[in-house]
Amino acid sequence: MANGPRKPGEFCWFNMLTPAPDEARAFWAALFDWTYLEMPGVGHVAQVAGHPVGGIFDLASPQTPPGTPAHIGVMVRVDDADAMAAKVTALGGRARDPFDVMQQGRMAVCFDPTGAAFDLWQPKQGQPTDVDSSLHGAPSWFEELTTDTERASAFYTALFGWTADPMSMPEFTYTVFKLGGELAGGMMPILPAMGVMRPHWGVYFTVRDCDETARAATALGASLCVAPCDIPNVGRFCGITSPQGVTCYAITYKA
Repeated sequence: MANGPRKPGEFCWFNMLTPAPDEARAFWAALFDWTYLEMPGVGHVAQVAGHPVGGIFDLASPQTPPGTPAHIGVMVRVDDADAMAAKVTALGGRARDPFDVMQQGRMAVCFDPTGAAFDLWQPKQGQPTDVDSSLHGAPSWFEELTTDTERASAFYTALFGWTADPMSMPEFTYTVFKLGGELAGGMMPILPAMGVMRPHWGVYFTVRDCDETARAATALGASLCVAPCDIPNVGRFCGITSPQGVTCYAITYKA
């Protein structure tokens, strides 16, 4: 499990865009024990055991493009956002012009060749998370669902220096990405049973008890897009869509 400041090439932060942000913060606080720091006029920083892990922002913000769905965006730490944004484009993805986020850092909104969005983050005063990912409510796994795993794999391995470790499953091949031998993220194809779905990165949050979290989520008004189920040799997970329409996954890892 990850611990300590995230290194270049590692997922280091998430940004949640949600309608009804007051209600959303209350929901996630009840489910994941998050606490918050206010960024006046901007949004809130979510914390796990006092460690910042991500941001929560109002979907209705003037800075949000019209038609943007409620979602959780992911950020990867880099040393040079401008150089990496240029590399994204050279490798067949798309990158919007990098920009400064006050004195906190420099970021670029990017899309891989299959259309999945991710952000590059070059930290300045705003450091990447250093949370222990085994704690309840901490982000611990990042997984892309995509329409073209071969193309996406070639892109990310060239961009971040990840290595790809494909694993044959009964219905598909699951790819584990590693950075310097450490787990970095995963990828799987969008399966027919999933219906129409755009390529995207999903976030898994560690919880003490997956089944109890699922029950608590529904009691708080959420729905389960994936009922609790086992991942052999890994743990037990479920998919949660909050009352505000944000989807993520909760996972309890095997001891």
